[in-house]
Amino acid sequence: MDRSAILIIADSESHSDLYYSTKFLAPDPFIFFQIDGRKGLIMSDLEIDRARQQARVDEVLSYSQVEEKIKSGGTAACTPLDVIDAVLKEKGVRRLLVPVNFGIGHADGLRSRGYEISTKPDPFFEERTVKTPEEITAISDTQRAVESAVEAAIEVLRGATVRNGTLYGNKGVLTSEDLKKVIHLKLMEQDCIGQHTIIACGVQGCDPHNEGSGPLYANQSIVMDIFPRSSRSRYYADMSRTVVKGRASDGLKRLYDTVLDAQERAAGEVRNGANGQEIHQRIMDRFERAGYHTGMKDGRMQGFFHGTGHGLGLDIHEPPRIGKTPWILKTGEVVTVEPGLYYPEIGAVRIEDMVAVTETGCVNLTRFSKVLEI
Repeated sequence: MDRSAILIIADSESHSDLYYSTKFLAPDPFIFFQIDGRKGLIMSDLEIDRARQQARVDEVLSYSQVEEKIKSGGTAACTPLDVIDAVLKEKGVRRLLVPVNFGIGHADGLRSRGYEISTKPDPFFEERTVKTPEEITAISDTQRAVESAVEAAIEVLRGATVRNGTLYGNKGVLTSEDLKKVIHLKLMEQDCIGQHTIIACGVQGCDPHNEGSGPLYANQSIVMDIFPRSSRSRYYADMSRTVVKGRASDGLKRLYDTVLDAQERAAGEVRNGANGQEIHQRIMDRFERAGYHTGMKDGRMQGFFHGTGHGLGLDIHEPPRIGKTPWILKTGEVVTVEPGLYYPEIGAVRIEDMVAVTETGCVNLTRFSKVLEI
């Protein structure tokens, strides 16, 4: 017999494909295999009982029992590769399909034992891109937490006073870090964990991944991008809003209106069979026609220089994409729609909703309002 198997060796806290396939959460690496559609785990004594109760697999093997069997044959020392080799040989496996991030040490060791190994790029489990109704509900639940956290941050901004153009709260100068604390505490109250939250004021917002730091200022754009993971479901949500405490300049108002129009038009183009690359290109073209050019100026990029959207679920960034590479959208996929424009002399604007693709359009999973001045 010469069978094929899927093999993953990882911890399921950081390896979303492994968690997706097993629904078993563990901080330490374990061994997963799938043969002819049947899933199995090889688990340590520490985790085997919990795995047998919780993992959605067909069998759970004891690492120590396999190890003892190998040693009874006269082998003095036994490595994890020996254990894997013993199990796969017993099942007649000689060909392995592994993720692209599979460890080279494991791959070399298995090849030296005669296994043929091939890799598969993301999405490793293609069915992950199309979300079940339960998954969409989990994403929506996380989004409700995001919205309540952003509302709490905006209430702080509304209550802030302005002195010489700087915002002040109850404890002094209001900073990006202060707003992040408000957001993260509100998320924690709803069993969500926020990391790398962006509260970027003024020119800081013109670098889309600048998390922001220091004092916040009146009459300047404040980009807020929040993308936490639920501790209960493990599913992410993602939302961006741009606000101004005070009065936005005419140039910033026009920038905001242009991005808002593009964001809503792009969401209106999302449907089963639509090409994400074409949606992205139409937004690029729309910005150019509006006079907002993209390119390098004074040593930094300005304009629109990131993708229009990305999939999310168990990872914050996962297929599909709405960007420079082709992707035909399918019913059930969940994607963000988040165009932005960035000009240091004007400000930064990014507006982001999450939508679920349907046969005839999309359902917006985001309910939060879009208002520039607060």
